[in-house]
Amino acid sequence: MNLYAQTSKAVPNLLLRLSLIKKLLLFMCLIGAQATINFQNISVGVVIDVNSEMGKQQRRAMQIAAQSFNNYSETQNVILFFLDSGRNPLQAASAAEELISKKKVKVIIGMETWLEAALVADFGNKVQVPVISFSSPPIVPPLMQHRWPFLIQMAKNHAAHMNCIADVIHAYKWQKVITIYEDNPYSGDSGMLSLFSEALQKVNSQIEYPLVLPPFTSLSDPKGVVLDELLKLLPLKSRVFVVLHASLPMVTHLLREAKKIGFLGKGSAWIINEGITSMLESVNRSVLPSIEGILGIKTYYSTSSNAYTQLQENFQAEHAGIVVSKPGYDALRAYDSITIITKALEKMNTKSSNSTVFLEEMLSSNFNGLSGNIRFKESHLSYTPIFRIINVANKKYTELDFWTPKLKFTRSYKILKDSEKRGDNATEGLTITSPVVWPGGLISVDPPKGWKVPTDADPLKVAIPVNPAFDNFVKEDSQKQYNGFCIDVFHEVREILSDKYAGLPYVFEPLDESYDRLLLNVINESHDVIVGDVTILANRSKDVSFTQPYTESGLSLILPIETEGSAWLFMKPFSWEMWIATVCILIYTMFIVWFLEHHFNPDFGGPLKNQISTTLWFAFSSLFYAHREKINTNPARVVVGVWLFLVFVLTSSYTANLSSMLTVKRLKSGRDIEWLKQNNLPVGCDNSSTFVKSYMMNVYNFHPQQIIEVDGEHDIVDKFKSKRISALFLESPYEKVFLNKYCKDYTAVTAAYKFGGLGFVFQKGSPMAKDFSEAILTLAENGRLKALEDQWLTPSKECSNNSTSPETESLTLNNFWGLYIICATISTICFVRSLLTNYLHNHNYYHHEEEAQLEGNKTGYDNNVWNKEFRISTGFYNDVNFKNLGRAATFGGTGTQCMRRRNSSKWESISTSDELANPHRSQSAVIEMM
Repeated sequence: MNLYAQTSKAVPNLLLRLSLIKKLLLFMCLIGAQATINFQNISVGVVIDVNSEMGKQQRRAMQIAAQSFNNYSETQNVILFFLDSGRNPLQAASAAEELISKKKVKVIIGMETWLEAALVADFGNKVQVPVISFSSPPIVPPLMQHRWPFLIQMAKNHAAHMNCIADVIHAYKWQKVITIYEDNPYSGDSGMLSLFSEALQKVNSQIEYPLVLPPFTSLSDPKGVVLDELLKLLPLKSRVFVVLHASLPMVTHLLREAKKIGFLGKGSAWIINEGITSMLESVNRSVLPSIEGILGIKTYYSTSSNAYTQLQENFQAEHAGIVVSKPGYDALRAYDSITIITKALEKMNTKSSNSTVFLEEMLSSNFNGLSGNIRFKESHLSYTPIFRIINVANKKYTELDFWTPKLKFTRSYKILKDSEKRGDNATEGLTITSPVVWPGGLISVDPPKGWKVPTDADPLKVAIPVNPAFDNFVKEDSQKQYNGFCIDVFHEVREILSDKYAGLPYVFEPLDESYDRLLLNVINESHDVIVGDVTILANRSKDVSFTQPYTESGLSLILPIETEGSAWLFMKPFSWEMWIATVCILIYTMFIVWFLEHHFNPDFGGPLKNQISTTLWFAFSSLFYAHREKINTNPARVVVGVWLFLVFVLTSSYTANLSSMLTVKRLKSGRDIEWLKQNNLPVGCDNSSTFVKSYMMNVYNFHPQQIIEVDGEHDIVDKFKSKRISALFLESPYEKVFLNKYCKDYTAVTAAYKFGGLGFVFQKGSPMAKDFSEAILTLAENGRLKALEDQWLTPSKECSNNSTSPETESLTLNNFWGLYIICATISTICFVRSLLTNYLHNHNYYHHEEEAQLEGNKTGYDNNVWNKEFRISTGFYNDVNFKNLGRAATFGGTGTQCMRRRNSSKWESISTSDELANPHRSQSAVIEMM
């Protein structure tokens, strides 16, 4: 009973416990199933060079980014799988295949070279797995997005990077550079050199020599190999070195060996690529002394975000003994690649596993990451890069100016952003204003020459043309010493630049070659400079650098002096318009004088034939102030006075111009280039100036058979005397020398075309050309250049006063038309006044006559007043010719008495009865009173 009772009591308790356990297990299963449904692991494959310093930074940055996401995500967990690429495309492709097939990764990140990215992208397309690549081809192939639709490129902007370096070179006015890059058969970065070359061409610079170094990992003796390669650069002139692509160990050995042979001394400059500058944040302290004074390019990014601060703290904890334990740009980009994935996962449905949707969500990213703005266009990053120029000095690096493709260099980031908002173009131009510590410890805003400076051991090689057209420019004496205009200019320039170039050691090397062959010696760098009479031409400037011209240059046509005589030389002082105008004004003036005088002046009276002859004689004699006829009326005196002033001016001008024509030799007119071509005359040109001959044929269109080459000064004179040439084309400096000796026998006509002048010739891109130009300008400003020119080109003063003057030209009407107008106007005014006065007096007379006729005292009155006026004016009235002017002009007395009274200071009183009794005399008296 007791056992049963105990048993009966225990069974219900056991059943109750079993029920509770069952319910608990069921609840736990439901919770587990729910957790399994809502929580999802995302596998991400990473293929990088895990053993390199860059790879280590990228791996740590990705791990921090994934851990940060996993800490706050409640539904997803990112798991990273790292495999080593070894910077080998085949190894990278194999690693990607393993990650996709075994680890079932949803996306692959990494690939530092384009060949790696291309192979992995091909495999990703087959299995439709997105690939985020840290590299891209320097030159993007066409239809790239269609070929690799699952490829996302987070690569640097190679073109902008190359343009930035080119602008740095342009800012410091370096025209030649030496490029250095580490060869990698798997990198596919050969297009970088082409991009850089194109960028340099835009700023008028060029690559002098590309130095290719073998892969560092393949070298058993890196120091020896690097030194041997650097020794190849010693003969080159450029001392600007640009490291386009190289690993950090290679750059370290490169700069150490370069310092040993003087490539890191004063006058040199080094620019390193961003791949190295981005590693300076975490490079070991022992590396920095070997790269003192170099410039670098670094992508600008913000360091004010919390994510960057956390990332930096993690790096500082892991990198002891480092100058500045900061993540580089490549680490920031790796961090942002994980952020792209996590943001895409958050936007997707957790149950969705469609890779295409995953790809689209990643391509639609638009956020500010640690490396900059993350936004994609056509599967690659679309952003405006901002670079920062850095300078390594004092075991650290200093950030200098900012650079953007549009604004170029700006000192302040605030100015940069303000300019971008306003849409400005370059605000501060192509200049870097920050001071720089250069190799050798030079601290200056001004850059080093970037060029091989002459030394005593390696002096400046100066080519001297020993066979110039005239030895006034370059002359060699018996002791192999050189002097002349060009040599003295060189010595003066050298004295100015002696401090800048440590005395500028040089050695003269005479060359008996044509000027075109002389230029080839500079182009192929066998000589540094040509000091001689070399003409600056456009086609020559393409291959060499000329200095500022030290004398002008153009073509002059030399002709023998041949004077011309003329039996009509006395007509030359005036042009034919002047002669016609003078004759016309003479006739008009004399007519006015006759009109005003012939009634009252006995000298102009008498028969009409006598009046004409007297007037003509007066006109001719007045030209020489030899006239004897008296002028009685005041209007005529005014007319004659103005006429005599005009005669004075004309005779003085005529005498001066005729004297000039008789004194100065008159060259035969019409002798010019067209005259030479039309008459097919032989024309000479200097045989050393080959371009002059081509110029004559191509520009002036001379037939080649007309052109005769001459060899020097004496040959020119001989050919002129023997009539083998009728003219000679010489450059203006030579023409100046030639006419200084032979000005009495030859003359010159300056042609219309000019050349660039004479200058010194340097190798293309040589900074010495600029320094020589500045020194030549200094000589020109202080007068020393003019003194040398007078000393060598025009030493004789004999021709200074005997040189043929320009032909005197005839005087034209434009010089005297004002005087002619004044003379004609005054004569006309006097003539009109006389007519009006006659009319008024005659009108009054006929009015009294009409009144008398009404009273019966007069008949036969002619009503045509103007006809009578004309007759009275010309000396006729009622068909009666007043032949005896003295008798007709009596005014109550004889003609002599009348003239006396008229010339008296007061008017005599006249009887009215006399007027009525003798109307003819009354009329004459009225006219006389005018």
